[in-house]
Amino acid sequence: MSTPQTTIFSPATAARFDRLVALYPVKRSALVPMLLYAQDEVGYISDAVVAEVAQRVGITELDVRNVLTYYSMLRTKPIGKYNVQVCTNISCMLRDGYGILEHCKKRLGIEHKGTTSDGLFSLEEVECIGACCWAPAIQINYDFYDELTPDKMDQILEDYKAGRGKETV
Repeated sequence: MSTPQTTIFSPATAARFDRLVALYPVKRSALVPMLLYAQDEVGYISDAVVAEVAQRVGITELDVRNVLTYYSMLRTKPIGKYNVQVCTNISCMLRDGYGILEHCKKRLGIEHKGTTSDGLFSLEEVECIGACCWAPAIQINYDFYDELTPDKMDQILEDYKAGRGKETV
């Protein structure tokens, strides 16, 4: 299998994939990074992403789907522009992580794995985002927020809604 003649990805992402498969001694080792970059560009891992990544890495689509179902950070369906991940693992749980999660559910009007009707926010409960010293913590896309309170959470959501979130700057 080889690099496809046409691609569903931007020229920059396609070039990144070409570099990745050349970087690793075994092409298959580039699979997870490629899926993460593809997800960032497309929004989720679509059937077209699976097909092209399989071709680029030289494995079957079933091999890609097996990896895809193993890692919880890889998504097979579109989500909101801002993915709010609320940690409820031990440190966050002890410092009201579940309270933050319930506050977000009420504030956004969605449940775990839900997306707001305007497509702006998705919400999910996650096990650990590696911010135990600053619990309770959340992650919105790739940005961390810590030592949260319901009031602080409201301000963060308002900032994103108004285009003032970290990733919107």
